[in-house]
Amino acid sequence: MIVVNELHKTYGETVALGKVSLTVKEGELFGLIGPDGAGKTSLMRILMSLLLPDGGTATMNGLDIVRDYKKVRLITGYMPGKFSLYPDLTVEENLQFFATVFGTTIQENYHLIKEIYQQIEPYKTRRAGKLSGGMKQKLALSCALIHKPEILILDEPTTGVDAVSRKEFWEMLKRLKAMGITILVSTPYMDEATICDRIALIQDGHLMSVETPLAMMQAFAEDLWAVRSKKIYHTSKLLGQLPSMISVNSFGQVLHLVTPKGKHTPQSIKEFLSLHDESELTVEPALATIEDVFILLMNNRKAKS
Repeated sequence: MIVVNELHKTYGETVALGKVSLTVKEGELFGLIGPDGAGKTSLMRILMSLLLPDGGTATMNGLDIVRDYKKVRLITGYMPGKFSLYPDLTVEENLQFFATVFGTTIQENYHLIKEIYQQIEPYKTRRAGKLSGGMKQKLALSCALIHKPEILILDEPTTGVDAVSRKEFWEMLKRLKAMGITILVSTPYMDEATICDRIALIQDGHLMSVETPLAMMQAFAEDLWAVRSKKIYHTSKLLGQLPSMISVNSFGQVLHLVTPKGKHTPQSIKEFLSLHDESELTVEPALATIEDVFILLMNNRKAKS
């Protein structure tokens, strides 16, 4: 279990974390979702005792991250956002090194990494720096697991990795969760949020919501419309002038328009656009995604500040 209580961190006048509080339950796959610069890495580096907080406390399975930092490092596996293994060592040498550091052997905990490591074992004599992004990811996870940690801290592990490797990685995390390992993973990819048991949406160092993905999407408080148009950019500009409009954003070839609850209908939106010679389009109610929730909460927060 991870318990974070009002953690605060600043860099000069920039607030990296603004009194963040959250709890990750034992055996939970918990996602920290937010864009670059939101505070995800600062939180994870503080939890791993690589940074000292300016205020607040945090514990990992009852161990204080500052006072008991040596014990914390023994029970956690950490994957930083940037590949940080030794590029001049081979795959096998990197794994052997991390096993030795933690006083164990590859053989002793091979069962824990078997499904992951078997995929890169044919390349065990290849230098780590020569691996592809997906293979580096698997090696880094194997090294983080080799000492049988109780908690995994993964900082944007799928950034810069191809779609197939991203999917494989999340399947691996599901299997690790089934083994009882508590997992805290950060990602800027909103589509990965739905795989987690619970998520926290973070922006500018502040948590905007902590809930299950489904509950978060079902709690979307405004009307959401999917607008399809042959002139999507032009339509987007016009919808920005719609009375009482909250936001309009492009999701591929579809516009997601948010309006106050009960304020508009598909017909009223079409009538507004027809006044500007926009007629070849469709307007339908849509179900909110995590990205829709994030944008709405971010806009609400800006409006209050």
